[in-house]
Amino acid sequence: MVRRMLVSADLLGLALAFSLLQVLIGPGGDTENRVALDGEALLFLAGLPVWVILAQVLGLYDRDEERPEHTTADDLAGVFQLVTVCVWLFFVAAYLTGFAAPDLGKWVIFWALAVGLVALSRSLARTLARRKPAYTQNVVIVGADETGQLVARKLRLHPEYGIRIVGFVDRTPDALRSELSDIPVLGECAKLDEIIVEHDIDRVIVAFSVERVGYSELSEHVSRLQAMGVRVDIVPRLCEALGPNVSFNPLEGLQLVSLPPTTPSRAMLMAKRGFDLATASFLLILTSPMFLAIALWIRLDSRGPVLFRQIRLGIDQKPFIALKFRTMKADTSPDAHRSYVERTMDSGAAPEAGGVYKLERPDAVTRAGRWLRQTSLDELPQLINVLQGEMSLVGPRPCIPYETKLFKPHHFERFNVPAGITGLWQVKARAYSTYGEALDLDVAYVRSWSFSRDLMLLLQTPLQVLRPKGTR
Repeated sequence: MVRRMLVSADLLGLALAFSLLQVLIGPGGDTENRVALDGEALLFLAGLPVWVILAQVLGLYDRDEERPEHTTADDLAGVFQLVTVCVWLFFVAAYLTGFAAPDLGKWVIFWALAVGLVALSRSLARTLARRKPAYTQNVVIVGADETGQLVARKLRLHPEYGIRIVGFVDRTPDALRSELSDIPVLGECAKLDEIIVEHDIDRVIVAFSVERVGYSELSEHVSRLQAMGVRVDIVPRLCEALGPNVSFNPLEGLQLVSLPPTTPSRAMLMAKRGFDLATASFLLILTSPMFLAIALWIRLDSRGPVLFRQIRLGIDQKPFIALKFRTMKADTSPDAHRSYVERTMDSGAAPEAGGVYKLERPDAVTRAGRWLRQTSLDELPQLINVLQGEMSLVGPRPCIPYETKLFKPHHFERFNVPAGITGLWQVKARAYSTYGEALDLDVAYVRSWSFSRDLMLLLQTPLQVLRPKGTR
């Protein structure tokens, strides 16, 4: 269903771009170099099958099966490349056949229209698809231990993924967390084939450890499920050491998982710094009136300084003074935050109402502070930290020194890059993750760092800020 809707969206977007091009530019003009509209339309229609074939080759119709995090934003690079290739092919075909005018300026306009309209059409198609019952995938999670229940909780917090958890499969399940108590345990692994057929399962997530089930039995289960046409996801061992940039190197049929270095090169860090300087300077100039308005509001709202200053740790654990607009009453004790961090470090921590992990302190937060926290505008002064080289626009959350006492060894990788105003945790989870899971997301960001990832997170941040739920 999604493939068909995406193909239709592509063709609709291209058709709209072509039609709008004719309205804006038109096929008329010098008859020596221009041909009638039917000639351009014929060449355009002949190119549509080429688009569909190339899009299929690039995998633009298959990635939604991967879920849960594939969005239209992830398609932009592929759409950009494909439109560019097809426009050049169209231009060359027009020149060689004479069916259409080889007007470079005109096709540049078509290129820009096509990129935007195809992306917009794809976004609308996915929105419509996700509203249809056929979009939902029925899922069972094999393994009801800590890992399996963590997977279930993450899926439940994101209904937009279109994944319905039918149940767990485990012979010796752990006690289920309170927020997962309504998910049944359907049986043991030996009955997995029957469970798949009985509950019309589309996807199986294997989250048990090999200590519970041997390698040979695990391999048999996976092979059988694949033969049944079921998609299989496996939570790997040493999952905390893996990142998005891992690669597989074959060794005579044996697949080795290669882990790249997690420390960016000096040149990459310098380039990131240059981008931060330019963008932070522009944003500070743009938001200077807002700075003044917020500062005046805080001063009139409650007693105390406008800015809240706190020692945080940046790259290589270097301490610096992080700046924020003050959102709490003056002289509020930090003990409650320390207790909150300790309480939510473990993945078994119980969430508050709505499934969020959020430190609520209504007695300490000011009236202005509530609004600043909801909009994340309390972070605005950290643009000054960016200019001073203490932070970056995108990176791990700057942590307080005492929090490092709770870190696991891999969590210290977050100090390989500068701390950021926004980052992977702020965009993907916000208050829906425990503190320990937030640290894991910071590490995942470091392991997958790239300029394109930073730009994508920057673009997604305003959308998350506007969401009424999940704010810190």
